[in-house]
Amino acid sequence: MKKLEDMKQVLQMKKPLIILTGPTAVGKTELSIELAKAAGGSVISADSMQVYRHMDVGSAKIKPEEMQGIPHYLIDALEPWEEFHVARFQEMAKGALGEIYDRGRIPIVAGGTGFYIQALLYDIDFTEEAQDTAYRKELEDVARENGAEYLHEKLRQVDEASAREIHANNVKRVIRALEFYHLTGRRISEHNEAQRQKESPYRFCYFVLSDDRERLYERINRRVDVMIASGLVEEVQSLKRMGCTRDMVSMQGLGYKEILDYLEGRHSLEEAIYLIKRDTRHFAKRQLTWFRREREVLWLNKPDFDYDNRKILEYMEQKLTEKKLL
Repeated sequence: MKKLEDMKQVLQMKKPLIILTGPTAVGKTELSIELAKAAGGSVISADSMQVYRHMDVGSAKIKPEEMQGIPHYLIDALEPWEEFHVARFQEMAKGALGEIYDRGRIPIVAGGTGFYIQALLYDIDFTEEAQDTAYRKELEDVARENGAEYLHEKLRQVDEASAREIHANNVKRVIRALEFYHLTGRRISEHNEAQRQKESPYRFCYFVLSDDRERLYERINRRVDVMIASGLVEEVQSLKRMGCTRDMVSMQGLGYKEILDYLEGRHSLEEAIYLIKRDTRHFAKRQLTWFRREREVLWLNKPDFDYDNRKILEYMEQKLTEKKLL
């Protein structure tokens, strides 16, 4: 009995954390604002692109007026030429958590980058990962000379699980996985799985917003059309004038690399738009696969709530109350 009471006490000592995620274009932004108003929360963006200034259209970045007075963190925090990766996200997000807790508010992590969310939720340790800059340079040369797909196949040969998770175009993550295997003889997928089994230091509720596939894909296609009409081409032209190049992490983002290819004569605009839509749909599929693997997830399937955010919010509030987060 005493052990049970001790466990309850430890749980109550953990700080609260709400997660709202889901595939791209599913409607997280609008729901996160309603949730923040209901819970007295502040939003931490778990998006790999909205962190960058000057990258508004292609990242579908929330506008200041859409925030409705809700404090947001990790939006417009870095310049496009700065590095942003999971370890830096974790560091910046922890800083934001401290500030939100100090202000007596509840942090709501909202965004679709599952690995970032996992790193924060389970406090994954990245400090033990050694580096071999010479080997990394060798892999970078291989990718430049033979292409991203060639390098991705090298990863598939030693770590098939990582190859399934990491898109071939994400050369930096492919290189990191190969570098980890080279240095340790272990697959980085196994390392990440071990970290994933850690207990979270937070008292959390993990919501995943989802929709029927065809409806989601329609939303993605419409969103891309709106981005083009809202000036995505002009935004990428402006980034080019600022000195942004395709080897920057920021310019590898969906929408940006395809429009860059168009501006540099590799594709027509029609081909670029087709590729953005196709690759965004594939990305959404991979996001859903990731979230299905996560523990203690509460799915919010929009058709089950008649596409009514008020009904979804009521359900969320009920679950948050049960977990003593409200």
